[in-house]
Amino acid sequence: MPLSEHEQKMLEQLEKQLHEEDPKFADSMGADALRTFSTKHIVLGVLGVIVGILVLLTGVSIQNIFVGVLGFLVMGVSVYYGTLRRPGRRMRSRGAKSSGGFLRRLEAQWDERRREDG
Repeated sequence: MPLSEHEQKMLEQLEKQLHEEDPKFADSMGADALRTFSTKHIVLGVLGVIVGILVLLTGVSIQNIFVGVLGFLVMGVSVYYGTLRRPGRRMRSRGAKSSGGFLRRLEAQWDERRREDG
């Protein structure tokens, strides 16, 4: 259920006020905070875990504890690398215009077209 025009204005005012008072917190709570995982990091992390498992199993099969520990460390580092977030992109630094997202921009363009036609 979409928000009414009054509710959208109130939400925009609250977002603007939050960005003015505490921009760092507002950026961390933004919608794009959930999308900061890098696909490259995840893929390389998964591949590293697979290599670590293979090294660990090799260490167990040849009964060498150092190789097994090395495999475990490779897995741990790979998980850490895979869960790293992208370096901070500040997409909201342009102001309130970018806080609306893709759908809000499309809606604004639609409204402009309707005003031009009418």
